[in-house]
Amino acid sequence: MTPFDLFLFSTDTPFIREAVAAGVDGIVVDLERRGKELRQKGFDTQIGVDTLEDLIRVRVCTAARILCRTNSFGPGTQAEVELVIEAGADEVILPMVRRPQEVEAVLEYVGDRGRVGILVETTAATQYLPELSRLPLSRVYVGLNDLAIERGKRGIFGAVADGTVERIRESFRCAFGFGGLTLPDRGHPIPCRLLIGEMARLGCSFGLLRRSFHRDVRGRSLQEEIPRLKHAIELAFERSAAAIGEDRRSLEQAIHLATTSRAEGEPRLG
Repeated sequence: MTPFDLFLFSTDTPFIREAVAAGVDGIVVDLERRGKELRQKGFDTQIGVDTLEDLIRVRVCTAARILCRTNSFGPGTQAEVELVIEAGADEVILPMVRRPQEVEAVLEYVGDRGRVGILVETTAATQYLPELSRLPLSRVYVGLNDLAIERGKRGIFGAVADGTVERIRESFRCAFGFGGLTLPDRGHPIPCRLLIGEMARLGCSFGLLRRSFHRDVRGRSLQEEIPRLKHAIELAFERSAAAIGEDRRSLEQAIHLATTSRAEGEPRLG
């Protein structure tokens, strides 16, 4: 079986226990606030409301890995890292990276007490891929929303269609992911099965279950749906070359249609 981890954004402890028992590999607690509301104003994006107290509660409720997204690098980063490590985070995820020096500093702050991953979601970060790739990172995740905003693109999946995500992926050997996942038969405006196919094509090793998953799984059994999602991911890694090519073409067409719909006044993708 191809290793592929599923991480769930949640601080709902009963739901977390159920999800982990069903096969979810870890939990993401999202503390990022600074500058996010202004940066994403007018876009259909998710701004978390998690707190340090939530992180502590999540740590108490599960032995699964906990990833904590902090604020972007700044004067308070060292103090924030201390707090989240003390609260029980296994990995610190640094968003909005712009320079390798920011990541180097966080690696030093964390030391041997945990691991450090980053989000590549700025145009500046894409200019430092060789330098970033040499750092001892636990994982790299491409933040499609913020990258699209920085690039002035209408649709968040433009970086997937134009090869930017693939170029970023080629730079890293650590765990890599992009985009959010939900149930394999759901997903709008891009069907989740096509995103799963692209993740498999690029050799991704983890995915994030985002707000659409919480909505789509409502009223369903996690004990059934998580294994079904993992099975769909496994099948995607086993496709023939012809099937991979056909799915990639279908994905490009879906992205084009979604972006065209946005240009005609429909809601923003995401």
